[in-house]
Amino acid sequence: MTVSRGRRAGLAAGVAAALAVAIAVAVLIGISGPSSSRPAPSASGPLPSGTVNPALAPTPPAHGVYFGARVKPAVATQSGDIAAVDAFQRQIGRRLDIVHIFVRWHDPFPTPSDLAFLRQGSMLQLSWAGTDTRAIASGAYDGWIRQRALAIKALGRRIFLEWRWEMDRPNLASEIHSPADYVAAWDHIRSIFAQEHVTNVAWVWCPRARGFAGGDAAAYYPGDNEVDWVCVDAYPGPGPYRSFASTVQPFLSWASRHPKPIMIGEYGVPQTYLPRQRAQWLRAAAATVQGHPQIKALVYFDADAQHAYSLEPGSPALQAFRSMAGESYFNPLNLPVQGG
Repeated sequence: MTVSRGRRAGLAAGVAAALAVAIAVAVLIGISGPSSSRPAPSASGPLPSGTVNPALAPTPPAHGVYFGARVKPAVATQSGDIAAVDAFQRQIGRRLDIVHIFVRWHDPFPTPSDLAFLRQGSMLQLSWAGTDTRAIASGAYDGWIRQRALAIKALGRRIFLEWRWEMDRPNLASEIHSPADYVAAWDHIRSIFAQEHVTNVAWVWCPRARGFAGGDAAAYYPGDNEVDWVCVDAYPGPGPYRSFASTVQPFLSWASRHPKPIMIGEYGVPQTYLPRQRAQWLRAAAATVQGHPQIKALVYFDADAQHAYSLEPGSPALQAFRSMAGESYFNPLNLPVQGG
């Protein structure tokens, strides 16, 4: 799903990126997170690939799933981003385990809103938009990739990093070129992060669910040695009612053959469904997730892009989502849940 990052418009990329590193180092001591209380990965479930440092990078909860969301603000500013997440958390009665953010290739990171989300104890799911894969693999952007790696390393907090999610979208063909080109660019970026000893990142590979239904998404997979979490963006699409289970099943079948924790990186129930249908869809999605213990993170897309997935205050859909947020299975860090 294409998402605008207007909140970063107007910032000079080079200066802002350098400033971001300085900000991150300055506030690092003041950022608190759930790392000290994070459960160890389950011995019986899918384990991380071993390509990250489990003491620093996000690892799966022993039981249940991390609960997160992308919350799009009404006004695309730093304060607007923070206010939108704060309001959403009040509506669901708890803090998000994961806050999903989108960063274009030359956007600065971290921004003040990113740091605010980390200070409240959330992990970041950083969807980093790419550029031409062949240019990346050629070394043309090595300086910038290294700068990004150092900024993330200086932050020192747990980051889910999705480089060029939904790489299988047809409208990205001129940038991605081919599955082989995508994998070469992924490997090149990872090698630079490794050179800089960036150990607080879990590498998340995230195509579209429909890419598995069509049979072409798997060709973009960099391999078990290069991926920490496998992921899918799961939308039922326009048209008649379609369940979450049927949307994700082709991907889950593929993922069952890979010893990786699963993230549902984006999902949403369209507002074109009737209000009660939307609530039922979410309850059924929760049941599907609980029936697949390989799924370890679930991140909703609360925005009005394309088919409008926002959960309106007071709606049956939001009430169903709040009910999910209060279940222990979707609260592996035992966060306080407010009544209401």
